[in-house]
Amino acid sequence: MKNPNPEPRSQNPAPLLILISAPSGGGKTTLCEMLLAACPHMTRAVTCTTREPRAGETDGEDYYFLEAGNFLKRLQAGNFLENATVYGNSYGLLKSELLGKLREGKDVLLNVDVQGAATIRERAEAEPELKRALVTIFLTPPSIEVLEQRLKQRGADAPAVIQKRLGVARQEIAQWKNFHYLLISTSKAEDLRRMLAIVETEKMRVARSSPPAF
Repeated sequence: MKNPNPEPRSQNPAPLLILISAPSGGGKTTLCEMLLAACPHMTRAVTCTTREPRAGETDGEDYYFLEAGNFLKRLQAGNFLENATVYGNSYGLLKSELLGKLREGKDVLLNVDVQGAATIRERAEAEPELKRALVTIFLTPPSIEVLEQRLKQRGADAPAVIQKRLGVARQEIAQWKNFHYLLISTSKAEDLRRMLAIVETEKMRVARSSPPAF
């Protein structure tokens, strides 16, 4: 006998794992900050690190600060989806960090470099939940000349360092075909508008939706 009062099916689409990558100076950090501000149900993934906390940083919010021995144990146990060593300090992204937040129904935002993006894509293939949730976006200025201008405007690097960054950027930009979306940066407002359109589009994919109850 058919239940006369069936429980409504959830209309909430499955959460997304949004990965944004860009060459240095491409604007991904600014875009990520604006996206988090515009999406209350989106949260950023917190990375583990062995470096010491800086003034004002909070464990569990800015980073998970781990002792080197603890980090190594987690690495050997295969707990990290992606890890790297930068200036003598280890950094790693826990699979449990992503899965825990996705299972809470939260969209999760990752801000990673091109190399890290490649590792995450590869390893997500072995994790069905992550593979289903993953959406990758490559953000880049319209030309290497525009990128050079942005790097100069930042005033953070010497001319020789800028040229080195541009050389790396050319190699990174060549990887754009490995991402789901290519977002050519124009203005901050337009970049955010198109990023929000990508999120909404991915939410409506059949694979992430539940059918309506009739």
